[in-house]
Amino acid sequence: MIYLSAVTLLWAFSFSLIGVYLAGQVDAWFSVWIRIALASVVFLPFLKFKQVPGKLALKLMAAGGFQLGLMYCFYYPSFELLSVPEVLLFTVFTPIYVTLIYDLLKGRFSPWYLVTAAIAVAGAAVIKFAGVNENFFLGFMVVQGSNICFAIGQVLYKYVMEKEQVELPQRTIFGYFYLGALVVASVAFLLLGNPERLPTTHLQWGILLYLGVIASGFGYFAWNRGACLVNAGALAIMNNALVPAGLLVNILIWNRDVDLPRLLIGGAIILLSLWVNETWVKRRAELSYQRASR
Repeated sequence: MIYLSAVTLLWAFSFSLIGVYLAGQVDAWFSVWIRIALASVVFLPFLKFKQVPGKLALKLMAAGGFQLGLMYCFYYPSFELLSVPEVLLFTVFTPIYVTLIYDLLKGRFSPWYLVTAAIAVAGAAVIKFAGVNENFFLGFMVVQGSNICFAIGQVLYKYVMEKEQVELPQRTIFGYFYLGALVVASVAFLLLGNPERLPTTHLQWGILLYLGVIASGFGYFAWNRGACLVNAGALAIMNNALVPAGLLVNILIWNRDVDLPRLLIGGAIILLSLWVNETWVKRRAELSYQRASR
């Protein structure tokens, strides 16, 4: 839990830094590429090539391609459609996706999870009831794409590390995770990037340097390392601990004029959906699975 807690505090500032200083000012695809490239450089000196089987390297690259590469391709554009608090609140679905992906790996699915989704969507509607527009709905779906990719990457990395007999220290193989993400980010920037919207100030370059080396370079290694040391329940809890931490930072420092009552009511409904998921939906799903297996 120490790894996950430390990264939660670290990432709490990332949302606001992106939303306030980069979104709409710096090309999102360049931001994604440079952040992953810097993280890759951090772990390149530790990377073992000859000692790592090719199949393991490809699996780690796939995990990074989803959790970091594709996730960022959804995550960064979402800040041009939504406010920072909205992006934060809409990330709370990630633990649900983690559970669903695990279930799909086991060849099962329960429709009861749709109850959770319906309550959460109601919470999202409350937050933006007075100003729902095309960008809001699109932004909501873009954040869900980010959540799904982040969940797939977590599940895949944890699954690979549990199944594979890896005797090398994780820091010596984690570079493959970043290389997989870098492949995705490079393709995205080449196809969609705008070279005319590169950073123009020292502050923007400094933020990208921090996000790449510290938030991504240290952050994703520590997060995945921690994910391998805890059970799925603890991992789900820590996925959502980032929401209140990020909201607190954003509201206290950058977004003091936010419609706090509406945000709190909508956020409470979204959190209610998670409580319903953990206390009622999962139980109903397990009963359905047990009956189906008889």
